[in-house]
Amino acid sequence: MAGGAAGAGGSSVGRTSVRVVVMGEAGTGKSSLIVAVATESFPENVPHVMPPTRLPADYYPDRVPLTIIDTSSRPENKAKLIAECKAADAIVLTYACDRPSTLDRLSTYWLPELRRLEAKVPVIVVGCKLDLRDEQQVSLEQVMSPIMQQYREIETCIECSALRQIQVQEVFYYAQKAVLHPTAPLFDQETQSLKPHCVRALKRIFILCDHDRDGALSDSELNDFQVRCFNAPLQQTEIAGVKKVVQEKLPEGVSDFGLTLTGFLFLHALFIEKGRLETTWTVLRKFGYDNDIKLRDDLLPTIFKRASDQTVELTNEAVDFLKGVFLTFDIDSDGALRPAELDDLFSTAPESPWSEAPYKDAADKNVLGGLSLEGFLSEWALMTLQDPAASLANLIYIGYTGDPASAFQITRKRRLDRKKQQTQRNVFQCFVFGPRNAGKTTLLNSFIGRTFSEKYNPTTSDRFAANVVGIHNGDKKILVMREIPEIKVKNLLSNKESLAACDIAIFVHDSSNEESWKRTKELLVQVASHGENTGFEVPCLIISAKDDLDPYPLAVQDSTRVSQDMGIETPIPISMKLRDHNDVFRRIVSAAQQPHLSIPETEAGKSRKQYQRLLNRSLTFVSVGAAVAVVGLGAYRIYAARKNSSG
Repeated sequence: MAGGAAGAGGSSVGRTSVRVVVMGEAGTGKSSLIVAVATESFPENVPHVMPPTRLPADYYPDRVPLTIIDTSSRPENKAKLIAECKAADAIVLTYACDRPSTLDRLSTYWLPELRRLEAKVPVIVVGCKLDLRDEQQVSLEQVMSPIMQQYREIETCIECSALRQIQVQEVFYYAQKAVLHPTAPLFDQETQSLKPHCVRALKRIFILCDHDRDGALSDSELNDFQVRCFNAPLQQTEIAGVKKVVQEKLPEGVSDFGLTLTGFLFLHALFIEKGRLETTWTVLRKFGYDNDIKLRDDLLPTIFKRASDQTVELTNEAVDFLKGVFLTFDIDSDGALRPAELDDLFSTAPESPWSEAPYKDAADKNVLGGLSLEGFLSEWALMTLQDPAASLANLIYIGYTGDPASAFQITRKRRLDRKKQQTQRNVFQCFVFGPRNAGKTTLLNSFIGRTFSEKYNPTTSDRFAANVVGIHNGDKKILVMREIPEIKVKNLLSNKESLAACDIAIFVHDSSNEESWKRTKELLVQVASHGENTGFEVPCLIISAKDDLDPYPLAVQDSTRVSQDMGIETPIPISMKLRDHNDVFRRIVSAAQQPHLSIPETEAGKSRKQYQRLLNRSLTFVSVGAAVAVVGLGAYRIYAARKNSSG
């Protein structure tokens, strides 16, 4: 890392050009500055506005061509200036060193105007005509410090002279550098510290380079790191020098084993403070990060092409890796990851992926908020089901180095499963339908170990719960339950393929409320009809919830009759209040494992099938009749031929 800045010049920055727009008060030297950098001479006469000027790729070390756009500050050119501002990658904002009023205009007009235009690009403030500057004037640092405190978008301030060719090239070097190696994603100017995303990325890089996992980079590991990032080894004296700098400023930055994570982060903060952002950016880019400090798309191959009724699951290899990660971060060996341990596990990812819906509170946790191994694997199964790309990215962030294709498997099409009358899936998704206050949320809460509550809180958006379910042969499957609020059903079924991802649907009703049952029956018919019309039929079960309450008259008869008429299992009575689950979750998985059974038939569906059978029978009759006619014709021809020959 000692030679990092020198080696960063040839780094890949992922851009083919940079567009810099120069603006500021009239007469501050904008056009002269552009001519001076392009020709390395001072122009005697310049036009009011220069045409676009291009600096070739080999002009600056990063080898990215630069296009410089001149602008006019005249009112009649305001629209053009705004358009150029919005197309800019960086803005050079000029004032004249011999005219203090132009400097004042930066904070009274130009910088507020850029904010009003929402120009979210780095700004380089440039004092032109340095050769005319009054030596008695206050220093640039004293003048600009309060302005930079107020306007954090200012990346650098510099003074130059086009006439004397003083720091002219540096102006556009800093502008290009602010685009290719931006400060904002890495460093918080206000707190003078590395930003959280940067820390997380550097921590992951440190762990990947710490081959012996002793919490420090040895001299050999530091040298390997240097070669990987900058294509040049470190001399032993350079390594000693790096460690000495760290140890003097931060004793805990170096241990007996080498450079610690604290020291590694300190070095990068030091590089950035000294303006050597290209060093840190080179390291990040060599390890696959983009300008948002997330892994580049090309490192996350699209291996998830699939039909709508296919899903993605983790392979045994990925599950074994995750089990190992779980044990590593279960510091107190209590069989659960406490929130702090889980945060530590994901500390090398841009953020914890399970802090928001649908993953937050979707798995079983203990009283201390700890996530068991089964809960941990259930969360991963849910993320893989919902967002395979995010699952892959997070696997890589937490240290998976295998082939991405070996971590995932795509399941067989459900239509084929139904045809073969079996499924090989390990993760099943269950859609939970039912009217308001039927007991859907209580069922999901019970599934992930939540205590029963009498309080009714209506669910307004889809909610998920995932857990491991043991089945009769001692095997285990993961069940993902997706609660669909009644108000969302119409919208869900407006999509032709909405049931493609569903392995089984359950219909929950309050067995003490006749209206609840009527609405549940309507939902069952709607979903069954949708499946029949789209070809995505799913096994269905009826759940009679609140079995601790007195059922409404004829409740059992009504629900049993409907289930028999539609050809599905009789309703399963449960009471979450009495903790009488009636083995419901195992029964849901068991039904999902038999994709050809428990598929409800509506009257319309039965009529269609009957018509199809009649049609098939008619076609068979026609084809048999045609065959008889052909045989008869053939026999007649033979007879006629024989008759002719005998004659």
